[in-house]
Amino acid sequence: MRREIPLAICFLLGVVMTVQFFIPHAYSQWLLANMEKWLIIIAIFALLLGLLNLIKIHVQKVTRRRRDWVYSIVALSGVAASIVTGFGWGIGAESPFMKLYNYIQIPMQATMFSLLAFYIASASFRTFRARTLEATLLLIAAVIVMLGRVPLGHVVEDGLRLPAISEWILDYPNMAAKRGIMIGVGLGAISTALKIILGIERSWLGGGD
Repeated sequence: MRREIPLAICFLLGVVMTVQFFIPHAYSQWLLANMEKWLIIIAIFALLLGLLNLIKIHVQKVTRRRRDWVYSIVALSGVAASIVTGFGWGIGAESPFMKLYNYIQIPMQATMFSLLAFYIASASFRTFRARTLEATLLLIAAVIVMLGRVPLGHVVEDGLRLPAISEWILDYPNMAAKRGIMIGVGLGAISTALKIILGIERSWLGGGD
């Protein structure tokens, strides 16, 4: 029964919400609004559960002196500072919580994303080697787009029209590939949702059987 009841609830709610999407009735809109409210409530409890799990993992890492346990102290200190400043002084524009966010969290995020530039440059160097016809076309398109998006492309615009060619590549071939990927993602999401609703996919219950 521990598995049958959650599966039945998942099937019932999945079918109801799927049917609701195609019924533009007042009761249908009321159901959607109330389900969104319950979704927010469930998300809050899930966030609390994730926070407790995070604290538990890092506390165990610190107490047992596992590898890189010093970084766990930094993580726990950040969590404690966010909780104390958030509940103590609120989350206003000039509150200590927002100062921690603006002057610590955002710079750290910018640093992490800036490090990705080196990995992207390395991956681009390996990808853009003109070994095959497809790689050659990708290399030519990438060079045109990059030159067309920087001031250098506008300097030589009279002769080569790089900005216009760059826009054409982005608007047509790139957009066609992007839409194909999005269609594939949508079909994958639909198939995964159907597997969960029908009970074929049960890994969310805590097991793979």
